[in-house]
Amino acid sequence: MAGQITFWILAVMAVASAAGVVLRRNPIHSALFLVVHLATLAAFFLKMRAEFLATAQVIVYAGAIAVLFVFAIMVLIPGREETGPDPLRSQRLLAVPVAGLLLVLLAVMLRSALFSGPEPAAPVSGGVASIGRALFTDYLFPFEVTSVLLLVALVGVMALAKRRVA
Repeated sequence: MAGQITFWILAVMAVASAAGVVLRRNPIHSALFLVVHLATLAAFFLKMRAEFLATAQVIVYAGAIAVLFVFAIMVLIPGREETGPDPLRSQRLLAVPVAGLLLVLLAVMLRSALFSGPEPAAPVSGGVASIGRALFTDYLFPFEVTSVLLLVALVGVMALAKRRVA
């Protein structure tokens, strides 16, 4: 029963945050809604007992990629600082019950994960060891090419930002 309630709360949050990404006019707010959406996807991974994927989702996507989005938005759209009254001031009262609901949801998820009893001892085929082995043996070249492409993109953004300021 608690699993279904958790699923539906996460599903509503995922759909609402995805709608927030598309419907918000301010690109910074859209990027923040994207972070919320990626966090709810990580919670879905936790619910499916895929802890490695949940951690990678938070670290790689909600952390690094979302920060890159915000950085690119701020570099490419200069002068669009937020000024004037806060349009979300009236919604701050709603934030407290929503945060409380999320804490209760997290407590239910942790309680069910910690006290659900012993798990089966069968080896997991998609575990961290097999992912790491495949990443650094079979897919080493694409992994390195991706890292070089990300480095080139970062240097390109820095060059564009420096050229615009000078």
